[in-house]
Amino acid sequence: MPAAPAPDEIFDRAVEAGQRRLDQSLLELVSTSFIAGFTIVFGLVALGIVESRLESVGHGVAALGGALAFGVGVTFLVAGRTELFNENFSDPVAAAVDSGDPTAVWALCRLWVVTLLGNLVGGGLFSLVFAVEGALPPGTPAVLATVATESVGRALGASFARAIAGGALVSLLSFLLVSVDSEGSRLSLAYVVGVLLALGPLEHVVVTALHVFLGALFGVSVGTSRFTIVVSVVTAGNIVGGLGLVTFAHVTQAAGARAGKE
Repeated sequence: MPAAPAPDEIFDRAVEAGQRRLDQSLLELVSTSFIAGFTIVFGLVALGIVESRLESVGHGVAALGGALAFGVGVTFLVAGRTELFNENFSDPVAAAVDSGDPTAVWALCRLWVVTLLGNLVGGGLFSLVFAVEGALPPGTPAVLATVATESVGRALGASFARAIAGGALVSLLSFLLVSVDSEGSRLSLAYVVGVLLALGPLEHVVVTALHVFLGALFGVSVGTSRFTIVVSVVTAGNIVGGLGLVTFAHVTQAAGARAGKE
């Protein structure tokens, strides 16, 4: 069995992956972000379908089944090499730090802004497909509406805390993906992270926003101001958890490992 890569070796892999992401043309970035947006909707819909089918067994079992189903959506994202906001924090930051070029900050901002907008537009448009009457099995719209109601009704402090954890988890996935060598390991990690994200439930801005949008399509009354506030709070939490905790810690870890070898 090959030895596990050292922290600085993982960092070098992250730099390579991150540079590829930073070098994408605008068309490629918009396309991959759009694809990621509608791909994650499959996970949301799967959660609703499975949870509605298991409600008669008990809420706990239904919630677990829904989380297990949602994990497939994250697996699709990783298999398709698409861009999901927050998942693309770790690698591009590693590339920017390694280059030492101050202008890389603009490339990072471009990457994250376009990714977030592309995710939301792609997911939002695809959600309209499932809003057609009869497109989803009976009971599924009610489950998705309940999830949306819980998301917009949660205390903002709790949403922020869950978003920090969700941002850390999704950014950790990016780091873990470059630390393994087999495609099977990559997909397994993606699935586990997806399940944990839904099981919490932890907040991820794209997932939360699309959950709420789906709920609105199924009759949940969501005020524009409340929606904006919730999405802003979750975005801030994702940044704190993804950049402030995971990405910063791994960059300093790699720097320490390199210093120890000198």
